[in-house]
Amino acid sequence: MRTADLAVILLYLIGITWFGARFKESQKSLKDYFLGGRTTPWWAIGFSIVSAETSTLTVIGTPALAFNGNFGFLQVVLGYLLARIVISTLLLPHYFRGEMFTAYELMQRRFGANLRKFTAGAFLVLRALAEGVRVFAISIVISIILGTGEALSIALIVALTIFYTFEGGMTAVIWTDVIQMVLYVGGAILSFFVILGKIPGGWDHAVSVAAPLGKLTVFDFRFSPTMEFFSRTYNFWAGIIGGCFLTTASHGTEQLMVQRLLSARNESESRLALFASWAVICFQFTLFLVIGLLLFVYYQDNGLPAPAKPDRIYPEFIWNNLPPGIAGLVTAAILAAAMSNLSAALNSLASTTVMDFYKPLAEARGQHRTDTQWLSIARRSTLFWGAALFAIALLAQQVSSVLEAGLGIASVVYGALLGAFLLGILTNRVGEGAAIAGMAASLLVMLFVRLATPIAWTWYVLTGTCVTFFTALAISYLFPQRNHA
Repeated sequence: MRTADLAVILLYLIGITWFGARFKESQKSLKDYFLGGRTTPWWAIGFSIVSAETSTLTVIGTPALAFNGNFGFLQVVLGYLLARIVISTLLLPHYFRGEMFTAYELMQRRFGANLRKFTAGAFLVLRALAEGVRVFAISIVISIILGTGEALSIALIVALTIFYTFEGGMTAVIWTDVIQMVLYVGGAILSFFVILGKIPGGWDHAVSVAAPLGKLTVFDFRFSPTMEFFSRTYNFWAGIIGGCFLTTASHGTEQLMVQRLLSARNESESRLALFASWAVICFQFTLFLVIGLLLFVYYQDNGLPAPAKPDRIYPEFIWNNLPPGIAGLVTAAILAAAMSNLSAALNSLASTTVMDFYKPLAEARGQHRTDTQWLSIARRSTLFWGAALFAIALLAQQVSSVLEAGLGIASVVYGALLGAFLLGILTNRVGEGAAIAGMAASLLVMLFVRLATPIAWTWYVLTGTCVTFFTALAISYLFPQRNHA
């Protein structure tokens, strides 16, 4: 363990925690705590969206994809752009009608309180499980630094993140996201040049080694209506269609992202933040894939065996090959991505718990509380979810690829959520009972698809969305019911 590197990491952890906690004084109400008072500029929200979309899974998992394969993941990123067009056209106008705190209030407006709770509950389960895997990914980095995978190491990161999220709310989340995004992207750029410098012949040599092996391939346009086709994770059709449905669900129906969109000053700034984030995301994924390619060439040139777990390739290289101090800075950047995503998850889980469950129940019972009391409840909810995510992370140690595990978990539930939102926006016939039945059918079908078929995760959201939408539509014709709206 090198003193300079550990000092840099320690200074970062202390500094970012102090910075986030400084926003405590600006938290006066639930609007401040969950929406940053709706005073945040669009560019900061855009960076925050990128940080929320990125995690340790991305930072350590994306280079591993290129190391073992090619640049096919970028096909999914193209789908991300198409999704932003869909979200800005279909969903954003609804979110900015009145003052909303969560995405699931839209479900109550259209269907009723039961579907609001059902969709909000689906989000809580989805985000808790997926975030638990992301928190576990921190242990991969910590184990390389300290030579141990002890729970105490993960607990340190979780505790520090809980502290500034607890104190500063959404304002702290967004502004620490901005700093952390700059740090981990800057760390990746630095890593790129360091790795390139260790390859004799530089970029030209890397291309000459990788190109004949097909590792520079981005597009795969092959199409055939067979199970083999749908089991291929990365091809153009899975990327553009699957990526679109995945991101429409994650950015348009999941509170983790919608909360950021709702924090903008108005609809146009929210839309601007959404599209600006895609430009950064595209650059970021390309950068991490190129790093994986360079690591492949470096390992090939030096006859080195690849790590048993591909997700260790990037952090191991950083810690073992970068100069003292620089290694600590880039490692801190990876931890920054983890803390950024964790803080976002904590605040969105707390907002959904309070606004979609606790507050409606209290008001139905005639229990009225002051802003100070609601703020205290919101902070206690943040603490609860921090403990829950830590527990889930301890159970997530059996996964092979942390990136694909996280995406796979999310994709099982996303289809049910997106289907319900599309039913609310695109149909007038479907009632609350039919929509809930459609979501339930989707969850059952997707569990079967996940556990018993070779279908790739890139098709999950499309499948789940179609099951939700058409099941609910069929039920509405078989058993007509009065529409809530």
